[in-house]
Amino acid sequence: MLFRFSLYGFLKNQRYFEPFLILAFVEKGMSFFAIGALIAFREIATNVLEIPSGSIADLLGRRRSMLLSFGAYLCSFVVFWLANEPWLLWPAMFLFAIGEAFRTGTHKSMIFEWLRREGRSDEKTKVYGHTRSWSKLGSAASVVIGAALVFWLDNYAAVFLLSAVPTVGNLINLGSYPKYLDGEPTAAVGWREVWQHSRTAIVEAVQKPKLRRLMTESMSFEGVFHASKDYLQPLLAAAATAWFAVQLDADPGQASGWSDLQRTTLLIAPVYLCLHILSAFASRRAHRLVAAVGGDPSRAARLLWSLTAGLFAGLLLGELTQVVVISIAAFVLLHVVQNLWRPILISRIDLATDHANSAVTLSVESQARRMATIVLAPLFGFAIDATSHGDAGQVGVYWPIAVVGAALAILMRITGRKLATAG
Repeated sequence: MLFRFSLYGFLKNQRYFEPFLILAFVEKGMSFFAIGALIAFREIATNVLEIPSGSIADLLGRRRSMLLSFGAYLCSFVVFWLANEPWLLWPAMFLFAIGEAFRTGTHKSMIFEWLRREGRSDEKTKVYGHTRSWSKLGSAASVVIGAALVFWLDNYAAVFLLSAVPTVGNLINLGSYPKYLDGEPTAAVGWREVWQHSRTAIVEAVQKPKLRRLMTESMSFEGVFHASKDYLQPLLAAAATAWFAVQLDADPGQASGWSDLQRTTLLIAPVYLCLHILSAFASRRAHRLVAAVGGDPSRAARLLWSLTAGLFAGLLLGELTQVVVISIAAFVLLHVVQNLWRPILISRIDLATDHANSAVTLSVESQARRMATIVLAPLFGFAIDATSHGDAGQVGVYWPIAVVGAALAILMRITGRKLATAG
């Protein structure tokens, strides 16, 4: 099963369109405002469906829920490819949101169900970290394949259709999973059962001290991370422009025929490739960190909060000194830490959760961190606009992210020891 779980992660992240999503929408005639509205629609739709879909997975069957998820992905990719009018992108994005909602939390609960059956529940962090590492390796491969496909085909839309190929592969893979991974589905499932199951999980997450703490940690780390991680791209663009300017001064013939976009790509592609490979390595080693601190995942989490505070302090240093290399290094290392932190968090949530509610509880966590991102992303954007005067590529304007991230990390670190033993 471990091979099939790992294959799932690798194929799941073969989304060749992701580095070109905005450009593909522009090619289809959308304004940037409309693109922003479309992305907001995706987040809202996913949020609305998140917890009910987790309940449906627990009640109807997790394997079936995953098949529904990837069926929705497949349909969305085809509609994205076929869409010759901007309005067709909206139903395509809704289908994509269905896929996201039914997927998040469900596959993790299947892994944990398999571990319980195998008598290996103490290996949650190790096994989930292993499968997550294959997801990150899939992302690394996707960067290379996606860039090659766009360059060769000279067409953004075709990348959506080609993304359907690994999706079909995952449908076949998921269909081969044993039926017992469905959990304990209920014979009759209606809206009343879904509502009651969802309510039980939400109440448990709010009232149970350990789960409430874990949801708070997720919102604090993931909220800041996902709201800020893509600001690495304009920093790399600025670094590429500056580096090539120096090279051209030294040798006017060097790279003179390349556009700014090409020069930026030459830096972004290898950085992101290395980032994903390092993230894969970190995910696979997360269980060793837990073992190194005596097998206590809460203690490992507190250590990572200290490291996170240090990285945000490093980002602040880079911004105050306007040394772009320091800021870039801080963003890259935050990606690596996130892939150490995530397997540990998920295993801690599973330990604190009623196994019958596993999928929906993980959906509650996913919704909580997404809501934090929805709040923080525009606030960070507003602060950076105000400090950069419209030029987000300049170094020295990302200090609000550093201040908020460091403050939350320090708070979580200080309160960690007290609240980790609650409940």
